[in-house]
Amino acid sequence: MIATFLHFPTLERAWLGAYYVVLLLLAVYGIHRLVIVALYQFGRSSAPRELNTMKEWPRVTVQLPLFNELYVAERLLEAAAAIDYPAERLEIQVLDDSTDRTYEIVARKIAELRRRGVAIVHLHRTDRQGFKAGALAAGLGSALGEFICVFDADFLPPRDLLKRSLPHFGAPEVGMVQARWTHLNRDYSLLSRAQALQLDAHFVIEHAARNRSGRFFNFNGTAGIWRRETIEDAGNWQHDTLTEDLDLSYRAQVRGWRFVYLNHVEAPAELPVQISGLRSQRHRWTKGAVQTARKMLGSVWHSPVPLRAKIEATFHLTANFNYPLNLILSVLIFPAMLIRMKTGFEGFLVIDLPVFLCGTLSVYAYYLLAQRELGRLNSDVFKSLPGLILMDTGLAVNNTKAVLEGFKRGTGEFVRTPKFSLARTADDWIGKAYRGGDSWICGIELAIGLYFSVTVVVAIQLGMWPALPFLVLYQAGYLYIGLLPFIQGRRKTNAAVIASS
Repeated sequence: MIATFLHFPTLERAWLGAYYVVLLLLAVYGIHRLVIVALYQFGRSSAPRELNTMKEWPRVTVQLPLFNELYVAERLLEAAAAIDYPAERLEIQVLDDSTDRTYEIVARKIAELRRRGVAIVHLHRTDRQGFKAGALAAGLGSALGEFICVFDADFLPPRDLLKRSLPHFGAPEVGMVQARWTHLNRDYSLLSRAQALQLDAHFVIEHAARNRSGRFFNFNGTAGIWRRETIEDAGNWQHDTLTEDLDLSYRAQVRGWRFVYLNHVEAPAELPVQISGLRSQRHRWTKGAVQTARKMLGSVWHSPVPLRAKIEATFHLTANFNYPLNLILSVLIFPAMLIRMKTGFEGFLVIDLPVFLCGTLSVYAYYLLAQRELGRLNSDVFKSLPGLILMDTGLAVNNTKAVLEGFKRGTGEFVRTPKFSLARTADDWIGKAYRGGDSWICGIELAIGLYFSVTVVVAIQLGMWPALPFLVLYQAGYLYIGLLPFIQGRRKTNAAVIASS
């Protein structure tokens, strides 16, 4: 049917033209990833060094933005209260927008901490205006600190983070210092291991490469410290994007502030375990990045920063365009292979395969190098790597929707990611409140997965062996992400039946 439809020469040329354009664009992003790896390798000797010119420890405000965090709020407050820093120089602000029992839990815990001598204030908003950005801006108005440290609810603030990070503000142009995320529930499931691999590479390779080579990198919304003057000079927290952290980072760096990334300072956090929660988190990150690109790329290119920083900022802020490109490629690839069969697969081996390998090898180099740098390159990593590839492939529909929404006017809703205090493999989220919303997107993912199941069968029948690995990759990725909500839903239903029996 498809072969008959594509029999017309003009349509064939148009289809192959579109296929090669998409393939070329993906190859460019794949090469850029190799450039990031090279920048990291060449920048090893440029790791940040302390320039501590402080005569005494400065006053610091630790901001803890919360919205309905029944299971992690107390854990967060206890860890923040245990930070090793002179008590008279430390203030903790709990920016609480909660509409459930979290408010009572937080109020009770704050009263306990105050009795222990902790300087902690509870700021509760009822309108949630501006979401997290609005809460941070509201807290900044009454904050006492000249430095502002932010921790999200799923983190455990390390005791020594302030004393290890603040000396890097010795140079007056340093506006922000970011610590590296680590993962409390890394080994919880294949999904958590895949996320950990992805985030490790983002922090260990991307952040370090950009920072050491004089390119822009960003505050990640948590586990970082800002110079208050930097926030105010860059226009304060704004809520016209869903990634207020990325937005403020670019506004500050365009104005000449310098950021520092500390790979050796670790901040542990909880990864999403529900596929619905992961979808909403990645949707928010992707949409917000596109909104920031739309808002800031013009300013970046009109600023006096070096050309290399402008080019890297463009790749950084448009990196999520990979998702619609991959989704388009998944539609184009099988018919393109059918067309190529007429001339044999010699052309595929000369053109298509090297381009595919460029993208694939760049992914492997990027993720495996990060694990090697962390001293974690072992058999478990190689077992988890396919899960990462499947996760990234299968999320293409979800994230393509986010990319398209990022071009629309209006911010959209900041949908929080459910957290359940899952620090051990034995911990469970079944039966707890909070869950990500159901999504019609899984129906599209399953439909695409079934389509690729058919293409795999047809490819075997026609002897299209060179194309088979790529068809199977798309098939497995879409089916994995599409079926996971039903698998997790069945597990929850079974647990409820057992509990009621």
